[in-house]
Amino acid sequence: MRSALTGAAWIGLAVATAGTPLLAQLQDNSEKQMTCQNGGYDSDRARHCEIREQAVPTIGRLSVDASPNGGAAVKGWLRNDVLVRARVETSGDTESAATAMASRVSIDSSGGQVRATGPESANNSGWSVSYEIFVPQNTDLTLKSHNGGITISDVRGQIRFDGTNGGVHLKRVAGDVSGATVNGGVQVELTGSIWDGRQLEVSTRNGGVNVTMPSSYSAHIQAETQSGGVHSDFPVTLESNARPRRLDFNVGSGGPLIHISTTNGHVSLTHTESH
Repeated sequence: MRSALTGAAWIGLAVATAGTPLLAQLQDNSEKQMTCQNGGYDSDRARHCEIREQAVPTIGRLSVDASPNGGAAVKGWLRNDVLVRARVETSGDTESAATAMASRVSIDSSGGQVRATGPESANNSGWSVSYEIFVPQNTDLTLKSHNGGITISDVRGQIRFDGTNGGVHLKRVAGDVSGATVNGGVQVELTGSIWDGRQLEVSTRNGGVNVTMPSSYSAHIQAETQSGGVHSDFPVTLESNARPRRLDFNVGSGGPLIHISTTNGHVSLTHTESH
């Protein structure tokens, strides 16, 4: 027998849309936030940190490889160029050794690609490079990180990301967006009243997934987990009273697909107040 969700933990506000849909409400990101003070390379050894900046022309797409150690934050702004900010952190037995290692770390930002190369790490030395990159809001992105998080905000385009050890944060993105991480949670913040683009598809293997959207949002939702549960603030009809592991339903009047999944973790769909 089919039963409707009635508990406070599962019932949300009714969803309705009216008038012209409000698409992704992108904001202008121009504030530089990455510093050496908010880094965190191995504090047990001598440490060196420096911020490098490079402005490069835009070609409509950007590929960022933050491997082997470091995260990447890409932010959309209203300018037509790209600003690459890189935080280079090194460690060694002495301050002079850490500084010398930093001089051997090179960052290539040419041809629509951003990546760093450096010496092999030894037992008492190592290096990492994290990025804060400002791009035009309409930019195609490919991001890769092995040990570090991925953050994308206020960008519309074909966006692909691949993480291994690190969380993912998507905020006010649009277009055709898909990607996954292995170890880390996923946080998605949506604005407007409907997805602006083809679809959104994100997943993690070990970690929770949380999607927030206005209570007036419209979308087709597919949410699933293999070990955990799915919580929805939005009304949905269930096959039983058991906590579901998979939901497939329309929010509001439906719309483009939003597919979120995890292997080990909970999935949460929460609403924010409409503006």
